[in-house]
Amino acid sequence: MYKRLISFLKKKTKKKRSVLPLKYKSFLARPYASIVYNQVKKGIYTALADQQSTLQMLVRSAAGTAFSQDHHLSAVRTYEDFKESVPLRDYEAFKPYIDRIKAGEQNVLWRGKPMYLAKTSGTTSGAKYIPISKESIAHHINGARNALLCYMIETGNTAFADGRMIFLSGSPEMERIGGIPTGRLSGIVNHFVPGYLRSNQLPSYETNCIEDWENKLERIVAETLHEDMTLISGIPPWMQMYFDRLLEKSKAKNIKELFPNLQVIVHGGVNFEPYSEKLKLSLGGHVDMIETYPASEGFFAFQDRVGQEGLLLNTYAGIFYEFIPAHTFNDPNPTRLSLAEVKTGENYAMVVSTNAGLWGYNVGDTVKFVSTNPYRLVVTGRVKHFISAFGEHVIAEEVDYALSMAAKELGISVVEFTVAPMVQPHSGKPYHEWFIEFSPTSAPISALAAKIDHYMCQKNIYYNDLISGGILQPLHITPIKQGGFVQYMKSIGKLGGQNKLPRLANNRAIADALQAWVVR
Repeated sequence: MYKRLISFLKKKTKKKRSVLPLKYKSFLARPYASIVYNQVKKGIYTALADQQSTLQMLVRSAAGTAFSQDHHLSAVRTYEDFKESVPLRDYEAFKPYIDRIKAGEQNVLWRGKPMYLAKTSGTTSGAKYIPISKESIAHHINGARNALLCYMIETGNTAFADGRMIFLSGSPEMERIGGIPTGRLSGIVNHFVPGYLRSNQLPSYETNCIEDWENKLERIVAETLHEDMTLISGIPPWMQMYFDRLLEKSKAKNIKELFPNLQVIVHGGVNFEPYSEKLKLSLGGHVDMIETYPASEGFFAFQDRVGQEGLLLNTYAGIFYEFIPAHTFNDPNPTRLSLAEVKTGENYAMVVSTNAGLWGYNVGDTVKFVSTNPYRLVVTGRVKHFISAFGEHVIAEEVDYALSMAAKELGISVVEFTVAPMVQPHSGKPYHEWFIEFSPTSAPISALAAKIDHYMCQKNIYYNDLISGGILQPLHITPIKQGGFVQYMKSIGKLGGQNKLPRLANNRAIADALQAWVVR
């Protein structure tokens, strides 16, 4: 009905060329957004019941699959049964099942064959292939939709729906593996952009198909430079590269001068705070921000309230969640908690079982709940991205916080950064080395280092003990040349809108590679 009404209104506006076109998309968005918003809010109160029914649905639906037979899922009645039957796994442990799917076998992890395989970069296993089923694809799409529709109701702003929007994605062109279309998740989802938004969508399909990132960025800039952009979606480092190139090309003072009707930025994938000051400086005016938490394994959460901390967990989307207290993660038998058992303020590794055939699957992310009524969380880092060379166990949330607070106090704009331990310096005690690329202004390095250290000591008691006890010396900042991190990502074949630089490493592999771009 919605699509038929849009088609009717298009015909009407074509007939009446003497009057201004009716803003039919924003007009129709209001009642539709209200329906979805009410559904989302209702789900807040049924979250735990929905999780219980999701677990039962998953176990029941997997009957007859190889995984179900291997793990006796037919005997599972309770969450305790499930924990006994299904061990925790990362991608490496799951790979034998994935390899059977890639070889063309059916009914391996889920009924039939996956609708798609989402190809994603792995840190230890090369490319990873995550199954997406016909049951799960809708939730990948509806998550982003729900974030925008909730924003519309919260703010009353629907006007952006009539302007141009960037939905940056990987190439929508698919290869076939085992007869299954395979590609980047964002490229897969691109095939499901509703028809009524296609006319608003940029960049063009042809540009989205370009694999070379630098060439693709140039084409995106050329296609959007003179358009009425109202919404831009992407991860923060990609958006900053895009903004820098736009300003260089247009000679505009800021993005709001170039796109005066830009109203909404949708971001996710990395913590926004370290990039916020430079992005806001580039924007030159207020733009509403919406955060999402998408992944190849599922669309996990989205910001349902404007300007408030925490993303609403997607509890009725074919995903059953488990949470491992981060301090027990490497134990032989780590503690496994259902959603009903989580507490606010604790760091958890997130584990999912999904209607695409993932079971007890370690996503690799750590999260922290800021509320359990409703269940809202923040992403705090990656399980494998930490520094604990001296027992400090520093995580991404802590370095993000310390740098953003220090930079804000000093009025410094940061482009990108990463941190590594220096265990055996040429002289003196060990320390943490921060590699930071600043915007084109001079930065008071010593003052910034002192402030970051202050906030790190506040945030991490183990780090504080090591500093105050004289085991570590205060952190060192190593400035990186302009564009250095882009060049580094390019050198390892990971330059692009969907690739992210690790915030932390417990070794010097990235640190050593960055020496080519250190400011001497």
